[in-house]
Amino acid sequence: MTTYLFSILVLVTIASLAGLALNMQWGLTGLVNFGLFGFYMLAAYLCAQMATQLHWNPWLAMLAAVALTALASALVSLISIRLSEDYLAIVTLGFAESLKLVITYESWLTRGSLGISAIPRPVEDDTVFLALAVVLLALVFAVFELVARSPLGRTARALRDDPVVVATLGKNVLGMRLKLFALGGAAVGVAGCLHAFYYRYIDPTQFGPIITAYAFMAVIIGGRGSHRGVLLSAGTVILLLEGTRFLSDYVSWLSPSQLASLRLMLIGVGLILMLIYRPQGMTREYRLRSRRSS
Repeated sequence: MTTYLFSILVLVTIASLAGLALNMQWGLTGLVNFGLFGFYMLAAYLCAQMATQLHWNPWLAMLAAVALTALASALVSLISIRLSEDYLAIVTLGFAESLKLVITYESWLTRGSLGISAIPRPVEDDTVFLALAVVLLALVFAVFELVARSPLGRTARALRDDPVVVATLGKNVLGMRLKLFALGGAAVGVAGCLHAFYYRYIDPTQFGPIITAYAFMAVIIGGRGSHRGVLLSAGTVILLLEGTRFLSDYVSWLSPSQLASLRLMLIGVGLILMLIYRPQGMTREYRLRSRRSS
């Protein structure tokens, strides 16, 4: 397997996990998370620190990082989720930016701008590592599909569409939101750990709002609430980003910075066209059909 193909497939897997996480939080439940990259960064740093500084087994480091990221997601959402979704969006973004400042300037804890290097992988072989990433993605997808088709998932969609009605029915709205937001946090935790294992080196410059933006693009293009659509769109976005690198062979008159802007512009145009001609996305979300209609 060539190094380039390996990197493309791993990036598609990581992007799919981040997209699934946001789809669980925003697509299914209606909870806006502008700070997704913060939880992604938290998981990557937790995993890297445990594996390098504490010398934990990478498997154990990943499990602990995923659990702590899910817990952090629940705690952050608990702060503002009682008020409204708008406050949650602001709080998550503030959390992410604050965390990035701490990681950048508290070098005694995170090595700051020097970053963390020599991060060990659970498996060293590239092909086996890719297989591991795909298996983790499949597990997350299967769990999320089960949740979406369960009574909890159906209630979550009702909560997203009309929270007042769900609250009047006596449902535990707060508990439901916390569970699903934490579940999304666990998925983005897996993505963050795979990021650290894949690059073997992390520093604060690798993490920013662009990660959140790509996740939102995956959900919007794939279809809000549709996990299958997120997988399709995440792969499409990554392939467009990486495939358009070869445009330099045909537009040699453009500088590297202009070419980078052109690549992003093409993806933006594709997103706009999708919103105009297929606003529901590539696929529709799962809806339980009535047996009477069959």
